[in-house]
Amino acid sequence: MNKVLIRQLGLQQYQDTLDAMAGFTDRRGPETADEIWCLEHEPVFTLGLAGKTEHLLEPGGIPVHKTDRGGQVTYHGPGQLVVYPLIDLKRLGVSIKGYVNMLEQAVIDCLATFDLEARRRPGMPGVYLDGSKIAALGVRVRKGCCYHGLALNVRMDLSPFRRINPCGYPGLEVTQLADRGVDLTVDETLEKFLPCLVEQFAYEEVEVSQKL
Repeated sequence: MNKVLIRQLGLQQYQDTLDAMAGFTDRRGPETADEIWCLEHEPVFTLGLAGKTEHLLEPGGIPVHKTDRGGQVTYHGPGQLVVYPLIDLKRLGVSIKGYVNMLEQAVIDCLATFDLEARRRPGMPGVYLDGSKIAALGVRVRKGCCYHGLALNVRMDLSPFRRINPCGYPGLEVTQLADRGVDLTVDETLEKFLPCLVEQFAYEEVEVSQKL
């Protein structure tokens, strides 16, 4: 049975969540069910494995965390939906490229329910509306299993993005659902997004928890 446990975790500190994701991935075995962690983060800039500090223009009082995902620098904060799929890609027979494509497609399908035509941009992982980035992706695969994931801007303070070169691209514009006529909370957006994500991975059994 292809099943998944969805954890809705609310507002979380970044480092605590990263440690928990890495620990889950290290402990899991061939029969461990996949999990999807859904949450918001306290304000934080995260710098990926290839991240260059030159893209941190003016972090100010917002903490910076070096992390083990791919990609450059991004910002997380309240009002942004963060989704971390902890999936055994080897068991599902999904490549890393295919996995990234599935995450992007889930966002594209979700935004289509709001009559928003989202697109990919060649060579620039993530999802875009009229050239502005609305969802960022960063993943890590270990032992054939992935962690980290995606961040969808819902209703948040976008000004910290001006303190960085988002995802390493100077001048890249960032947008959010609230600025595109979608008046939903993060939790309401999650209700719309989860079916799109679950469909991508064809899960047959879904369990929901509010705890780690």
